[in-house]
Amino acid sequence: MTKTGAECVNALKLPSILMHEHANTCLAQWVGQLQVLAAAAQPELVLVDASALSDFDSSVLAVLLGLRRVAKAQGRKVQVEGMSARLRELATLYGVLDLLQPA
Repeated sequence: MTKTGAECVNALKLPSILMHEHANTCLAQWVGQLQVLAAAAQPELVLVDASALSDFDSSVLAVLLGLRRVAKAQGRKVQVEGMSARLRELATLYGVLDLLQPA
């Protein structure tokens, strides 16, 4: 169930390509967005839209887990939506799917 309004940060969108060389930049950008949004309100849920992601390596998991770590420190939860079968399989292989899609 997706929350709306003040309870939820607008979805952060993953780019179509996220490889190792883009990982630090992507995470830094998102952390900056979280800090700006935190100053305006205290949303509980951070949605990440992964539907555009088509070309990636395992670095995408590092980015998502890094975002989760920062959000958790701010009292928020991260939920990844629109995961492709390939991304879901990679997250399962690494044992982190439940961290990215909490029940």
